[in-house]
Amino acid sequence: MRGLLSSPFASSLASSLGITCAASLVVPLAVAAAAPAAAARPPAHRPAAETAEAGDAGSTQSLPLAPLDGRRAATAAPGPAEQGLVRRDVRPFSLVGVVWDDPDAEFHGRVQVRTRATATGGWSAWRDLETHTSEHGADPGAAEDAARGGTAPLWVGDSDGVEVRARPEADGHGHGGAVPVLPAGLRAELVDPGEGAASGSSAARAAAPAGAEVLPALSRAETVREAAAPRAAVPGLPDTPDPSATRQADPAPAPAAVDGGADMPRAAPHIGPRPAIVTRKGWKADEGLREKGFVYTKKVKVAFVHHTATGNGYTCKQAPSVIRGIYRYHVGSMGWRDIGYNFLVDKCGKIYEGRAGGVARPVMGAHTLGFNSDSMGIAVIGSFGTTKPSTKSVRGIARLTAWKLGLHGMNPRAKTYLKSGGGNRYPKGRNVRLNTISGHRDGFATSCPGGRLYGKLGTARTTSARYQGR
Repeated sequence: MRGLLSSPFASSLASSLGITCAASLVVPLAVAAAAPAAAARPPAHRPAAETAEAGDAGSTQSLPLAPLDGRRAATAAPGPAEQGLVRRDVRPFSLVGVVWDDPDAEFHGRVQVRTRATATGGWSAWRDLETHTSEHGADPGAAEDAARGGTAPLWVGDSDGVEVRARPEADGHGHGGAVPVLPAGLRAELVDPGEGAASGSSAARAAAPAGAEVLPALSRAETVREAAAPRAAVPGLPDTPDPSATRQADPAPAPAAVDGGADMPRAAPHIGPRPAIVTRKGWKADEGLREKGFVYTKKVKVAFVHHTATGNGYTCKQAPSVIRGIYRYHVGSMGWRDIGYNFLVDKCGKIYEGRAGGVARPVMGAHTLGFNSDSMGIAVIGSFGTTKPSTKSVRGIARLTAWKLGLHGMNPRAKTYLKSGGGNRYPKGRNVRLNTISGHRDGFATSCPGGRLYGKLGTARTTSARYQGR
């Protein structure tokens, strides 16, 4: 599939399909006798002995899909054979996705899930999972790559029952063949985010980084002083370069200093004040899940805005659990080295540290295939194809970009160039002119971050520039 991404044919397909940031698949689970829940499956790079127990630091149940043997839900149309899970009892979980063996295999069809709420015992309606997620991830040929293909995960809240149906469908452009076939090795991943590493095993607690759970907001003057401080004195930065890091970057130089008076002597003119940021410790990331070490790019020239496509049915209090679920799904189910996004923003505008390596550092993410170098990924938690993002979340994007782009001398209202690493919209090696605050769809033929959020990026740029004092 990666080889097809740069073709005009693939671009046309992606546009016609309305490919989005996060993929959601729904698989029919026919009503049948309950089957026992599968054992928790550890992340691909970790031995089974290291798997956390459910209710501790979290766990993942991996349930193979099987042919439904002609048992179709009433809403399913006749056609090629479906796979799914019959309705069954499972251990508690809150987030669900579907994965398959070959990360380069495209899913041509539809996946749906419905779940049973633990509190009420009621079953939800069928919900679609976004199936096209190849645009999320490392650049083609990069050392980091997905171990599996998969949908975007869907947040369903506390649940103890699941039903899934996956149906192959031709897409109208010849994809999937005359008789479309589902990818091999389909499995439903039921993620229990747990209570977090802080309340987990002693090993998980020992792996958690030291430091404040929330980096406090700073005034612009304080931010300027921090930007000019030695690396070891800046919160959120590793004290010394990690020996396993690649493309180790030097601290970003502050923009040209000007005389700002007694309060801001020799101040950098265009760095927005650092917003409060909930650290990985704050959302209780289990640091034993991810790969060790960090990977850095040279600088941050562009901020790509995404949506997680996990749905909007969460409360702000649940946001850390949603992030822990996405983290476990990205690492354990998809096989990435860490959560793909550099930062996440919830519907209340709260900002969270994503991929590890230091919030002020140019950490290499896995968020915009072809454009992960010299960029960062910001994901607003939710789905925004038809739902309007909150004003607070748009303001959160503006505050974060005013600070982080400002550290690298970038104007939020300007344009710049990034070299494509390959994709379905721009071939590898092309210099592409982009807004410094761009949507995912600007670098890849996708509908991410959803039309309603994409339409707010102009507001985010203007507000971000104002926070920088422009």
